[in-house]
Amino acid sequence: MSVFLVPDDLAGERLDSVAARITGLTRSRVAALITEGLVSIGGQVAARASEKVVAGSLLEIDLSEPVRKPKVKAELADGLRIVYEDAELVVIDKPAGVAAHPSLGWDGPDVVSHLAAAGVAVSTSGAAERQGIVQRLDVGTSGLTVVAKSEHAYSVLKAAFRDHRVEKIYHALVQGHPDPSAGTIDAPIAHHPQISAWKFAVVAGGREAITHYETMEALAAVSLLRVQLETGRTHQIRVHMAAVRHPCVGDLLYGADPVLAQRLGLERQWLHAVKLGFEHPATGDWVEFESEPSADLLAALEILHETS
Repeated sequence: MSVFLVPDDLAGERLDSVAARITGLTRSRVAALITEGLVSIGGQVAARASEKVVAGSLLEIDLSEPVRKPKVKAELADGLRIVYEDAELVVIDKPAGVAAHPSLGWDGPDVVSHLAAAGVAVSTSGAAERQGIVQRLDVGTSGLTVVAKSEHAYSVLKAAFRDHRVEKIYHALVQGHPDPSAGTIDAPIAHHPQISAWKFAVVAGGREAITHYETMEALAAVSLLRVQLETGRTHQIRVHMAAVRHPCVGDLLYGADPVLAQRLGLERQWLHAVKLGFEHPATGDWVEFESEPSADLLAALEILHETS
């Protein structure tokens, strides 16, 4: 067991960041140690990587046990469709219920394992279970995503996403009628300060997050929105719509009405990535891909049309 004292200048910082700076480990290694229950702060086993540390606290890290790593299972994911592939990249239409990559907290299907099973060769830097991933859709969000196959494509696409040079369009069914019917939500996002490591919130001092929306159709008590992301934070659309009191229909984590979700037969948020556009990393040409909302989302919308 290695023991460290948290210095005054790191007070209030995230645990994973502090531990990485003190020990020289990577943040991903620290996060894995936390997941394994091998990190304690102030005498308590750390619950999540995002918790804030207090100056003078004792940070204890057990490095005696090897950290388990998620493994690529090479298994096909039902409903996942490859819509485009070349030597540099592959564009995927992902169904709900499929994660971007394997993780210790996820036992279901994932994109990386599907590509391995389908014989798609991905060779980029980073951990094997995350190779090629430049954009992650939530498990419960369906639609288009891109995976880099080469190191060149990976670096170019990562930069494009970072610099907001990618067109990302979603359709979202939200509760109520946003006022104004079209607008921009500019509110920083960070891990929720109290509730869960898996939940996010609008938090002062969080990472910049900008969401543009416009109402496509207003029905009784719900609205179908076209949403364009300027930034790409985790759960961004879900967090921003909940923050303005119009959560995505079916999104129980962010306060949606469970009765409405049950009536519509939804087991996840009504959110689909309908369009993805970017400059091709090899040619520089602008390429675009489109996807129709999934069958469960269309069925829910049909129920609303019939009863409105």
